[in-house]
Amino acid sequence: MILPIIELAGLHKEYGIQPSSVVALRDVSLSIEKGEFVAIMGASGSGKSTLMNILGCLDVPTKGTYRLLGEEVGILNRDELAKIRNIRIGFVFQSFNLLARTSALENVELPLLYNSSVSPKSARQRALSALSMVDLSDRSHHSPQELSGGQQQRVAIARAIVNDPILILADEPTGNLDSAKSEEIMAIFQDLNNRGITIVLVTHEEDIALCCKRKIMFRDGHLVNDAMIPHQRVCSPAKEIS
Repeated sequence: MILPIIELAGLHKEYGIQPSSVVALRDVSLSIEKGEFVAIMGASGSGKSTLMNILGCLDVPTKGTYRLLGEEVGILNRDELAKIRNIRIGFVFQSFNLLARTSALENVELPLLYNSSVSPKSARQRALSALSMVDLSDRSHHSPQELSGGQQQRVAIARAIVNDPILILADEPTGNLDSAKSEEIMAIFQDLNNRGITIVLVTHEEDIALCCKRKIMFRDGHLVNDAMIPHQRVCSPAKEIS
């Protein structure tokens, strides 16, 4: 039996103490299979950011269960959660979150420093391979300040995939990019998904969501709609690195 990558059952998240507490997620149940490409949408305060924090093992639910490839996340200790974040999940953020004084290659190598099973020589090779997958091999020794916004996000994606994660979580990955660069980034995500990588992406842009294969809508902490996208919009890769 093939286990889902993500399985949520009765997930509830509440901040603070009643009666003045704030409920961010209300009885959310869903399953995401290996190889899916899912867009999470909803207005500000709908619960999508809280959901992403829980999926990324940065937060835990108040009630309910979250299983990542069959493993219940809520019972893990801090060290076990950190290991999952580093090895099993790749993160891509709106603001790139690159180290300013290090090269693209060193930024991509960073997660491998915390993976004891990878030697320094292997880490360098894997980082170069990840940069190649996002068409950025010729910028490996450039610092973030020497790269455009689109190139910086490519570095961030390479960093996210360098540990061969089972899941990529992308939080508004095109939010700081113009439409042309957004198209290029989504083309890279589609290529990674076609290689079998499971991707969950938060966006407020409908045209970005249409690049995915499934769309889940949140409102006031409730999952209100979950549907496959009948005609995925195929994004065009960059004609040149810029």
